[in-house]
Amino acid sequence: MARPLTADITADRAALDIAAYEATGGYQGLRKAVGMTPVQVQQTVTASGLRGRGGAGFPTGMKWSFVPLGDHDGHRYLVVNADEKEPGTMKDRWLMEGNPHQLLEGALIAAWAVQADIAYIFLRREYRRCAVSLEKAIEEARERGYIGAHVLGSAWNLDLRMHLSAGRYMCGEESGLLNALEGRRAIPRNKPPFPQVSGLWGRPTVVNNVETLCNVPHIVREGPEWYKGLSSSPDSGTKIFGVSGKVKTPGLWELPMGTTIREILMEHAGGMADGRTLRGLIPGGASTDFLSAAQLDVKMDFDSVAKAGSRLGTGTMVVLDDSTCVVGMVLSLEKFFARESCGWCTPCREGLPWTARILEALEQGKGEAKDLEILEQQTRLLAPGRTFCALAPGAVEPLGSALKLFRDDFEQHVREKRCPWK
Repeated sequence: MARPLTADITADRAALDIAAYEATGGYQGLRKAVGMTPVQVQQTVTASGLRGRGGAGFPTGMKWSFVPLGDHDGHRYLVVNADEKEPGTMKDRWLMEGNPHQLLEGALIAAWAVQADIAYIFLRREYRRCAVSLEKAIEEARERGYIGAHVLGSAWNLDLRMHLSAGRYMCGEESGLLNALEGRRAIPRNKPPFPQVSGLWGRPTVVNNVETLCNVPHIVREGPEWYKGLSSSPDSGTKIFGVSGKVKTPGLWELPMGTTIREILMEHAGGMADGRTLRGLIPGGASTDFLSAAQLDVKMDFDSVAKAGSRLGTGTMVVLDDSTCVVGMVLSLEKFFARESCGWCTPCREGLPWTARILEALEQGKGEAKDLEILEQQTRLLAPGRTFCALAPGAVEPLGSALKLFRDDFEQHVREKRCPWK
């Protein structure tokens, strides 16, 4: 890095150092993994049922298994996707600020499993506190022999580096991230080939989310069956769930996968703020469909949320209350996605700004009835399979579901020629 980061972490928020982490069993998973073959580590993680915690939910061990092992010339890479820019989502930041060594250990085990010799942490530049925590943790791990030449006395060498991202939401998409890491424009790549075969600089590469990797040390140390037993649903393990919006105690909690929305919202988040009524919520970050207030008993796991008509996504819900205009809320989201489009494909580049302009007209009292038909058409034109990557399909998920669940709100804007919530 061009200049040292300022260590502005106060004592009460200091990250766990390596001594404290090792005292709780830290790096025992790595020691165990290095005593196993890479394929055995892959099989262990596959057997645990761990699925990606970044939003897509792809089986982690299976993803690693796509990397060709054996003799090879050139580098293999492990890249940590810490470019957390999904509105409403802050779970990875919480993990990196509090326990950076857990992420490092997970990344090291993943690198061993795919026989990577270079690992990168691709970090959102605004996460300055995370950068300070990680920079210190990397140096501590290097001094202990967990990073560098002959890791834990083995023949395996691993160099781990932190890269501060220049920004853009598009960098969170794995192929856009790889382009940015190479110093190029952050746009999605054609697939195939997939990164596991031809990724960073054309070499085999695995990209994993922060929370995903933080699960790995515990799986390797305690075993797949233990990890499965933590869940209350067919999806294994725990998940960091979050709530933002007008609730009494917004925050983040690690809970069993399959915990109901009702428990998360009413018990952990303390219920709605005084005088506020729940109308609906986005369950997994800004790019997921709204669920209604009648769906609080939906379990927060991949299949249950999908059956309810949305996606688990990042597992961090944004609450819509009776004092918030849903049209204005969706407008805010569409403006964000329109600004963050990489502009590579026409439907996304042109469609999202058009959608935002229509919603803005509705908010300003200039909307017409035909605008609602156009918005519905946009949700179809920007659906999966019609754009180069998943940015635009995700962007119109809250819009499409809002038009179904809160149609009266949109029509009221047209009838009254104003926003009723202003």
